[in-house]
Amino acid sequence: VQLQASGGGLVQPGGSLRLSCRVSGPFDTITVLGWWRQAPGTQRELIAALTEFTNTGYAHSVMGRFAISIDCAANTMYFQMNSLKPEDTAIYYCYVDIGHQRYWGQGTLVTVSS
Repeated sequence: VQLQASGGGLVQPGGSLRLSCRVSGPFDTITVLGWWRQAPGTQRELIAALTEFTNTGYAHSVMGRFAISIDCAANTMYFQMNSLKPEDTAIYYCYVDIGHQRYWGQGTLVTVSS
């Protein structure tokens, strides 16, 4: 199983970005998918998770601004990020849980700066 993340870049405060994460390879049922991020000098933090394609949870810091969506036909999940702030600057990692195994994307850098 491989995850390919893309869509990061430089954006001004208040702007938007959409990250993508395509899952490839033979795999069984995905039970959980979502996004973590790691800002410079900090630990990686969980910011969004979709459980069994029904229950979505978001960290307080991104609630109301970021949203997960999925395209099952394309084996791709998206992460729409709106109203971006400088403190959202981080490397963003997608992940999926398949059975008891967690798989990670390679990370995509988001920089929010004027």
